[in-house]
Amino acid sequence: MTSPSLAEGPDTQISQPDALTYWNSVPATVNGMLGGYSHISRIDIRCSLNFLEKLRRLRPSTIPGPWTRGVDCGAGIGRVTAGVLSKVCDIVDVVEPVEKMAREVRKRKLDGEGTVGEVYVAGLQNWEPSEEYDLIWNQWCLGHLTDTELVRYLKRCKATIKEGGWIVVKENINTGLEGNDLFDEVDSSVTRADGKFRKLFEGSGLKIVKTEVQTGFPKKLFPVRFYALQPGLDPLGHPL
Repeated sequence: MTSPSLAEGPDTQISQPDALTYWNSVPATVNGMLGGYSHISRIDIRCSLNFLEKLRRLRPSTIPGPWTRGVDCGAGIGRVTAGVLSKVCDIVDVVEPVEKMAREVRKRKLDGEGTVGEVYVAGLQNWEPSEEYDLIWNQWCLGHLTDTELVRYLKRCKATIKEGGWIVVKENINTGLEGNDLFDEVDSSVTRADGKFRKLFEGSGLKIVKTEVQTGFPKKLFPVRFYALQPGLDPLGHPL
């Protein structure tokens, strides 16, 4: 499958050096990670665990056992690593481009029985997975990748996901009337529209198996949507 036509858009304004400068200026705390909205962390984690439980029920009976290895991409200080992924995976690797944030991950007490594995201090646009994963989690980080970088990144993820595994994307969605992506010059990121995400997933050879909207967040925030992705198949049943 060919990639979608990625016309020049707001994502071309993304500067990863500018984004790193911004995140290095943010306190390495839950409140810092959530832009002053630390009070949403509990409902965020609860809804993420509920979503993963729904995915577990979709796991084929021919693929028994727990999720052995997951990875938290754009992990920050490991809030999701500790509160979500350590409860569902035996080992959780971490990818985080800001070194001071990555250092905090190993200091955090995990809420589950899983352990932290490898910690990669790298941007997602440069990260080359060296393990196979049952679960690849992406939350509030893909807006720092251009459309082209995101397609390339998702293709690398697709190549390393185990049979029956999941790539989960949990991101803000721009629901403006024009349906366009929105560039934020503060942290040098884009908030994509649902239609753009779907186009990029298709261009990456991924199919959406399940999607739903996060509930319980303040109305003034962007809506947040979950996407559970798996490799798509061509008409002959071969992976795309």
